[in-house]
Amino acid sequence: MSKSFGAMSVAQLSVLIQGGAADPVEVAEAVFDSIANYADKAVFTTLLESRAMEEARASSRRLRGGRSLGLLDGIPIAWKDLFDIEGLPTTAGSVVLAKNMPAKRDAAVVALLRQAGMVAVGRTNMSEFAFSGLGINPHYGTPVNPRGTDLPRIPGGSSSGAGVAVAAGLVPVAMGTDTGGSVRIPAAFNGIVGYKATRGRHAMAGVYPLAKSLDSLGPLCRSVTDAVWIDAAMRGLTAPDVVAHPLQGLELIVPENIVFDGAEAGVVAAFEAALERLQKAGAKVARTVIPAFDEIFELMTRYGPLVTAEAFALHQERLAGADADRMDHRVVMRTRLGSKTTLPDYLAILEARSRLIAVVERLVGDRLLAFPTVAHVAPPIGPLEQDDELFFATNNKTLRNTALGNFLDWCGVSIPCGTGEAGMPVGLLLSATPHRDEALLGAALAAEAVIRDDFA
Repeated sequence: MSKSFGAMSVAQLSVLIQGGAADPVEVAEAVFDSIANYADKAVFTTLLESRAMEEARASSRRLRGGRSLGLLDGIPIAWKDLFDIEGLPTTAGSVVLAKNMPAKRDAAVVALLRQAGMVAVGRTNMSEFAFSGLGINPHYGTPVNPRGTDLPRIPGGSSSGAGVAVAAGLVPVAMGTDTGGSVRIPAAFNGIVGYKATRGRHAMAGVYPLAKSLDSLGPLCRSVTDAVWIDAAMRGLTAPDVVAHPLQGLELIVPENIVFDGAEAGVVAAFEAALERLQKAGAKVARTVIPAFDEIFELMTRYGPLVTAEAFALHQERLAGADADRMDHRVVMRTRLGSKTTLPDYLAILEARSRLIAVVERLVGDRLLAFPTVAHVAPPIGPLEQDDELFFATNNKTLRNTALGNFLDWCGVSIPCGTGEAGMPVGLLLSATPHRDEALLGAALAAEAVIRDDFA
């Protein structure tokens, strides 16, 4: 029996556990052993070994007694370092919160997945305060993308440790948050699946915010099936309610503006090859300009980004005090830009956002959108750490495609579709308009095998 339980999908591991071929205690012990033997110590900020073993033993007793809680009973999961864990301070990738009062209870979704029988193994590293798409963290170290074979490359952020923990085979699933791409970007860079739900689909209680108008949740995992199972449990369901939709007749929109600007040739080639496979499988593709995309960037130029305004409001007091000197200076610089967005500016952004969401919903209808998750593969870490100008330019480009979906309140799934430069993974992003998560996931279930190539 293989002990690489963390390298399995949730569905594969569930078959072993539910069938009695693997015991949850054995699985948890193997996961901690894999983490201990993994060279990169920047993936996790905290391990929860005592709690995990207690949860694994409880799962084992249930299963031996024929009282399984369902498909996820005994499955290990890692949590991004901004979900409240009872008895620990929530540090959000920052040292300035390390002495805060411990959380009195688990975050709502942590509690829900515990009720489903999942085993919490630890907290994963992240960009400080979730405010970067690159995943670089000067306090706890930067997890290295395990797909890189030439030199250390970024993991993507802000759910950096979550993406690496799954891609490296340490855990079958890790939970992230997504305000501008923080689930989908690390999924694409690390060659795994990342699902960002429509904002409000999952309970946000006990999750440290970045920008509440944009924050959403979602898992990073090995398959769309895994994402569907986790999503159901996050909503308190005992079984998934999403079924695969036939690819025959699936209608996709490929935007012709913004999302391919400056895209690497390898990214475009991998995306177009996957799109061709989808068409051969029966999907219908229409290419069109989406004027709202250009207007979103015009709004940001005029008023500043919505995320920056809300992040500044959240951290204004902290930025004015001594804590600012203990934060990543790039996070400080970017957050302080939010001070330039006045209250009338902020209200103008919200009004325009509501209008654009409605406009795009009418344009898209029941169709899905498809474009590269990120226009480039994961770049090397070193130059980004040394050059602030390069850091900000790369961060903006990295977030560009995914942030459109957050502004328009879309749900989205990034699926590996091939490789680009340096053999690094490329992600294809399927998106749907707000609250069409079931349609998106149902289509993604059917499309995944076609979108993936031999790499995935």
